[in-house]
Amino acid sequence: MEDCLVKKMEITVSEAEKRTGRNAMNMQETYTAYLIETRAVESQGEGQCAPVDSLWRRYSEFELLRNYLTVTYPHVVVPPLPEKRADFVWHKLSADNMDPDFVERRRIGLENFLLRVAAHPVLCLDKMFYSFLTQEGGWKEMVNETGFQLKADSRLKALNATFRVKNPDKRFTELKHYSDELQSVISHLLRVRARVADRLYGVYKVHGNYGRVFSEWSAIEKEMGDGLQSAGHHMDVYAASIDDILEEEEHYADQLKEYLFYAEALRAVCRKHELMQYELEMAAQDLTSKKQQCEELATGTVRTFSLKGMTSKLFGQETPEQREAKIRILEEQIQEGEEQLKSKNLEGRDFVKSAWADIERFKEQKNHDLKEALISYAVMQISMCKK
Repeated sequence: MEDCLVKKMEITVSEAEKRTGRNAMNMQETYTAYLIETRAVESQGEGQCAPVDSLWRRYSEFELLRNYLTVTYPHVVVPPLPEKRADFVWHKLSADNMDPDFVERRRIGLENFLLRVAAHPVLCLDKMFYSFLTQEGGWKEMVNETGFQLKADSRLKALNATFRVKNPDKRFTELKHYSDELQSVISHLLRVRARVADRLYGVYKVHGNYGRVFSEWSAIEKEMGDGLQSAGHHMDVYAASIDDILEEEEHYADQLKEYLFYAEALRAVCRKHELMQYELEMAAQDLTSKKQQCEELATGTVRTFSLKGMTSKLFGQETPEQREAKIRILEEQIQEGEEQLKSKNLEGRDFVKSAWADIERFKEQKNHDLKEALISYAVMQISMCKK
């Protein structure tokens, strides 16, 4: 953790700005750009502040960075980005991704994403991530030149592996079920919270009507006038207080949303493992088949029905020279297959070791964050009830 970038550099996404430009189709579009500010920590200890470097990035560039990290480090539970469009909205919240409140919450989420990556023991050392923070021009071209898209596994391949893998690792299967349940539970929690927020907002705002009625009533009462006016003012204050309360609640909802999106990051690691296991099984199957063919050619016996066996019966046997040549080719292929299988076995073991270490790190982080968020939420509710 001492080598992590977050220890050496202050990283903030300090502001968001609405801009207009032209997209790849040469059509005009409106988008939001975010100002990333970085400052080296080292020189601050000497009583002087390091200069601040700043650059602007679009949300799509954050997406490109995350896609690159996911493909380059398949064994890592890569931190998720905040939502592109608002989910689990209640009526006061806007689903418009240009809404100032939503943009502000997304700015906080993007800063959190960068801090998560900068604190990760593996991701923080990546050169492309460092360039993302420090080099504005030409960054996209640099990332695309790494050719990471070519290494990306297709969804179809991953789906095929899920259904056809014969010996899945029990730990990864359980983790996949856990991530599905985590997503389901947090989604349900956020839906309930949105419904409660709607009802609470309505109850508080109704008190604004009481405020108006008491104020009007105070004008016609001589003895009770001051008391009614005071009661009306109290009702107005009470009605207005819900805005701050629900705004603070939204902050805790965003913390839960982060783990809703983390569930997909966990599944991505499980899918990669399934794909590697499937490729290993296919390589082992192919090697067994070649060994069997070689044995059949050497002994001249055919164990299983095959088109080749039928052909040789119909059109006569091969000459010894032809058979020898085929055996030599098969022996070379068997040797290559054995090396490939050995390599895939090593790769699989390394992947499991690295992935499980990162999953354990993630679990520790998750337990700490969710516990903190839920305790803070409870403390906030107690303070609201006291008020």
